[in-house]
Amino acid sequence: MSSKKILVAPLNWGLGHATRCIPIIEALENNGYTPIIASDGVALQMLQKEFPHLQSLELPSYHIEYAKNGAFFKWKMIKNSPKMIEAILQEKKTIRQWIDEYDIAGIISDNRLGVYSKKIPSVFITHQLNVLTGNTTWISSKVHQHIIKKFNQCWIPDVETKPNLSGKLGHLENPEENIKYIGPLSRLHRKPTDKKYDLMVILSGPEPQRGMLEAQLTQEMGQFKGKVVFIKGKIEPEQKIEQVGNVTYYNFMNTEELENTFNESEIVLCRSGYTTIMDLAQLGKKAFFIPTPGQYEQEYLAKKLKKEGLVPFARQEDFKIENLMEIDLFKGLKNFGTAITWNKLFCLFEGK
Repeated sequence: MSSKKILVAPLNWGLGHATRCIPIIEALENNGYTPIIASDGVALQMLQKEFPHLQSLELPSYHIEYAKNGAFFKWKMIKNSPKMIEAILQEKKTIRQWIDEYDIAGIISDNRLGVYSKKIPSVFITHQLNVLTGNTTWISSKVHQHIIKKFNQCWIPDVETKPNLSGKLGHLENPEENIKYIGPLSRLHRKPTDKKYDLMVILSGPEPQRGMLEAQLTQEMGQFKGKVVFIKGKIEPEQKIEQVGNVTYYNFMNTEELENTFNESEIVLCRSGYTTIMDLAQLGKKAFFIPTPGQYEQEYLAKKLKKEGLVPFARQEDFKIENLMEIDLFKGLKNFGTAITWNKLFCLFEGK
């Protein structure tokens, strides 16, 4: 068994990148490695809550912010790009120091572009070989693919063949040799349980869009006939639970609580983020999507899954609670039944 230290560094963009690293961190521990967690903001806070026994380090923030108006999403990102580039350069410098200081033997970076080293095996995790940015998709995809080549391996949390979850995001006609499809990643497991809630609402993603959707859906909940559990996706020091009529509000839940709640809920209302989609597929759940306004990736995934007859969606400005009745007309997401062979993937860190 190895006791090598492996740095696991998810991007702080909502909670999706961090939550899909949970099964990776657990697999590293189960295979005798010592994970070190590195991120910033809510992503780091969430992983510190999940793994209080592990060492955690803070990386520079990419300063990712969403525009209030989805139409300006891309321009907000372009405006923030100097801060992002500065953070990536700082990240590279920090990683060089940490490798020696903490005796790090390998790196797993989930979409952190500067977290790699030529000295030690470095893995990049992404479901986006193509980065959709409207009329600049070609250039954003080429830049991303160029960065991926700097890593020893790129792990795609999806299946290589059709049907798959990520569609054109995670599949190229001529992929590079360092790309490996590892199967969908989820920290959750399906369990036989009695149904407790008619509807589960789970929010995530950066502000201000998370808060805007929370305010909109809180108003809509008064129209829903049935028991609702509403998880706001706000990582705070203490968990808060509030009962308002038929709705139980949580600011956040840990993995065990979320797993139970997903299993206890009939249907799910959420964003169409890729990590959420992987969780829903793992659990075989029926859902309704509200993509983050202006986020091309979430809009593409919502349209793809609706076209395939799996999950309906509505634009944020158009959503009404009666839209949930459409769920009955769709099949819901299904588990691919793929098991990830972690020991084979981790051979990279043993020089095999």
